[in-house]
Amino acid sequence: MPRFPHFVPHGVIPATLLALHDDASIDERGTRRHVRAVAATAGLSAITVNGHASEVHACTPEEQQRILDLTLEEIGDHLPVISGVWADGSANAAAIARQAAAQGASALLVFPSQVFAMGGQLRPEMAIAHFATIADATDLPLIVFAYAERSTLSYPLDTLVRMAEAVSSIRAIKDWSNDPMLHERQIRTLQGLSRPVNVLTTHSAWLMASLTLGCNGLLSGSGSIIPDLQVALWQAVQAGDLTRARTINDRIYPLAQAFYAAPALDMHNRMKECLVMLGRMDRAVVRPPLVQIGDAERERLRAALDAAGIGADGALGRAA
Repeated sequence: MPRFPHFVPHGVIPATLLALHDDASIDERGTRRHVRAVAATAGLSAITVNGHASEVHACTPEEQQRILDLTLEEIGDHLPVISGVWADGSANAAAIARQAAAQGASALLVFPSQVFAMGGQLRPEMAIAHFATIADATDLPLIVFAYAERSTLSYPLDTLVRMAEAVSSIRAIKDWSNDPMLHERQIRTLQGLSRPVNVLTTHSAWLMASLTLGCNGLLSGSGSIIPDLQVALWQAVQAGDLTRARTINDRIYPLAQAFYAAPALDMHNRMKECLVMLGRMDRAVVRPPLVQIGDAERERLRAALDAAGIGADGALGRAA
């Protein structure tokens, strides 16, 4: 049973990272420490695990269950926990969803099936059937991970609307469109439905601009480093205080530039390196095919942390 049965995905939702030992096995103590530190930030709405940030692509189903369990043990009475659903087959996705619900997750972040890469945009009924199968397995709120069109795993806006109308448990999308015009259109359309679907931005490279368009929240891996700055920015935008929002964004900017530089696949590797630099994680080990970054990039990350005013004192971003 979900511990927060009335939870609707909204607000500031960090996606946490996964601490690993040198042999790439899960460092449970380190992961618990990381989850506790992020969740202690005032103003969060939830925490996400088993996402891109925690290398779900390289975790077995049993490891994913364990990651959810240890997260719930640490913070499950304090915050809703959202768990990712990464599977290509609809029945497999439904099984993962059913298991996460039984463990106590409060919502599910559903990744697109890789099958959709071969022309899924032309068969919207496939996406609808996929989500309907998952919804039949659990009543938990579903978050649709909406990829950019260039990925070939995206859902056209018309398809997203049809999905929302057909599957009532779809309550939000994680918008990764990377297109400001489409992003705004999705916000206005989906949040304006008779049964609104919240748009959670994951455009962390241009977060302030995205939030000012009217998103009802954000779901971001960089929240594992700067959750308090993200909360402060969210609150400033919600209050219409753009002067304060710009001040906070000035601190976020150097980190966004460093985290989201090409290649994008290194974004969470860079975040792990920052956690190590800040004394919040012991190692920046990642699982193949990911590889650790080099010394030159580490120096750029150190400079970005300095520019953002975040020091290795165990504290988080401490929005002023």
